[in-house]
Amino acid sequence: MTVSNKVVNLQMYQPREQFHSGHRFGIEFGGAVLSLERVIDVLRRQWPLIAGAVGCSLTLVFIYLAMAKPMYTANARILMDTRQTQVLDKDSGNNTALIDTGYVDSQVEVINSDDLILSVVRRLHLTEDPEFNGSEPGLLGTAIGKIMSLFGSVEPPSRERIEHATVELVQKNLRVERVLTTYVLSLSYRSQNPGQAAKIANAIADTYIVGALEAKYQSTKRATEWAQQRSAELSEQASTSDRAVQSFKAEHNIVGTSRGLMSEQQLSDLNTQLVQARAATAEAKARLDRIDTISSDQDLAQSTVTDALNNTVITRLRAQYLDLQGQYADWSRKYGKTHQATVNLGSKMDEVRKAIADEVRRIGDAYRSDYEIAKSREASLERNVKELVAQAGHNGQAEVRLRDLESAADTYRNLYNNFLEKLQSATQNQSFPISEARLISTATKPDKKSSPKTVLALVGGLVGGLCLGFGAAFARELLSDVLRTPGEAEEELGVKCLGVLPEIRLARKALSSPGGAGATEASPASRYVLDHPFSRFAETLRNIKVSVDVARLTRDVKVIGIVSSLPKEGKTTVAANFAHLIALTGHRTLLIDGDLHTRSLTRELAPNAKTGLVEALSDPRSFEYQVQRSKETGLDFLPSVFASRMVNSADIVASKAMADLLAMLREHYEYIIIDLAPVMPVADSKAVSFLIDAMVYVIEWGKTTRSALQESISGSEMVQKKLLGTVLNRADPKMLKRIEAYKGKHHNSYYVEPA
Repeated sequence: MTVSNKVVNLQMYQPREQFHSGHRFGIEFGGAVLSLERVIDVLRRQWPLIAGAVGCSLTLVFIYLAMAKPMYTANARILMDTRQTQVLDKDSGNNTALIDTGYVDSQVEVINSDDLILSVVRRLHLTEDPEFNGSEPGLLGTAIGKIMSLFGSVEPPSRERIEHATVELVQKNLRVERVLTTYVLSLSYRSQNPGQAAKIANAIADTYIVGALEAKYQSTKRATEWAQQRSAELSEQASTSDRAVQSFKAEHNIVGTSRGLMSEQQLSDLNTQLVQARAATAEAKARLDRIDTISSDQDLAQSTVTDALNNTVITRLRAQYLDLQGQYADWSRKYGKTHQATVNLGSKMDEVRKAIADEVRRIGDAYRSDYEIAKSREASLERNVKELVAQAGHNGQAEVRLRDLESAADTYRNLYNNFLEKLQSATQNQSFPISEARLISTATKPDKKSSPKTVLALVGGLVGGLCLGFGAAFARELLSDVLRTPGEAEEELGVKCLGVLPEIRLARKALSSPGGAGATEASPASRYVLDHPFSRFAETLRNIKVSVDVARLTRDVKVIGIVSSLPKEGKTTVAANFAHLIALTGHRTLLIDGDLHTRSLTRELAPNAKTGLVEALSDPRSFEYQVQRSKETGLDFLPSVFASRMVNSADIVASKAMADLLAMLREHYEYIIIDLAPVMPVADSKAVSFLIDAMVYVIEWGKTTRSALQESISGSEMVQKKLLGTVLNRADPKMLKRIEAYKGKHHNSYYVEPA
């Protein structure tokens, strides 16, 4: 190979970064999964799995619908209404309090209680009903009963145990709930018999209402009995307390009025008068102080004085003064202050001001007289109050004791009156009990089953099957580490995928020898293109040849290596058929068995060969003596013949002798196809890669993992550079039809596959 060709190869086949970073590989793969095209591809490949999941889900639904017994639900509704209990309540018109939501929720538990359900069971004799006593268990129930009998007691169950089991079954089929935020309780019961469902629902509702009335009657009765006994005790205590009060008053000569004790009444009245007298004295003193201040410090003609005194005489005088003041100012401006008329106006103003002062002094004298009178009255009242207080001090201890006695008597009397009122109310309620609950909707016989819901079950089964199928399909794709499409192969290796080879199904042909009449033998896989030249397998190999020929336009490509990651991926079959195909076109073609470890190509094409590659390496010019030619296609084959497996096979294929041999072969052949050893188990392909012009990488469809492929390619930079393309081998034909459905139904019309 020339230096220029090597440069071209380095530019055309650059290694991808993902070979060195598994983390990036995961992200890129995740990104592909989220794309619309990726989703469509997954659905196209995995639709049988999705269809199977849907089919299994619907089958289970049909089995359930076939085996499930139809159930019917009857519904009754109860209203919690406190207004009914206010019929006998005298304060019912003012009682508008709402029911506590906790009370309504508590009634739900009451209806579900064991005692209430047990009373219904005994009332309707449900223990004798086949639906509850298990006399008709059915096939599944019989089987379960037999199994449970192996672990349980063989003794017949007691009546209490049967009733308890029936109560649990009724509670299981009973559903009581509050209707939104209303005070309505919805009571629903499920049964196999629609009439039975309505009967049990109504029986539970009636039992609850009757039980509520009975409970209220019993509680009222107990309260009445206790109230009667307690009211008698309080009546006696109230009478005793009243007698003690009267005896104490008579003993201490205490006289009472409608407003209390006489001494207390007098003291209260005097105290009130004293407070009023002090207020009057303070008011008179304030007026006197105000008039003194006005008389001494202020101009009596000011507006503040007039407003403060609120006197009509002063108000009139001030009005005159203001008029004179206005005239005085006007005349002073016109005639001057020395004019006789102006001087006369000033004299009149002085007279008015003096009159105002005289009136103020007169008012002050009146205020001083009022103040003295108020002080005298206040002093008189204070003396009277002190006398009464001194007199009350002598009777204080007696009054304290009297108040204690009166307080006790009032307490006992109030208690007695309250209990007497409650006793009368309880007596009325006992004779006329009313419950807070009333039945507003009676359960009727249902005309259609409530379960199983056929449509809902089918829709649920369909949706569940689709979800399960989609989940399984995407999980299978995401967890799968293999390649199935050309796009995945190109994304993984960064080179073009040259095609997808379907799995070869070998036909058997009859033996022509007389002794083998009726016997058959399988046609070798290495000549599949000869037996089926118009098959997809052959056409895909032609596409590989076209890719090789295109590459030959820009560089020298004669030595072509067929390689794979692991053994048994079909590279030998691909190499043999590819060589036969090229030879059929008339080109001089040589096929070399370069896998010195297994030599499977030699065993298939030249099982009787005695010499081969090793002998040709020792004398490259004599290679023609080691080559075997096919009479049918003209393909030359250079086998590998060894007495035992060689330990230095990598050194042999990468030796100078191998380079000389290939140089000699280039002069005689247009195409040299080498079946190389797999990359991962041995180092032969990596060692000989520098002597190869191009490599075709065979990937087993649906079997070769990404991890194996990544490890194989990333371990040899030269192999990466020499890759011409990849080919997916042994693809499932049925799966290919699903994957390539987007190509149309006429895509495979040009192929003639074996029958």
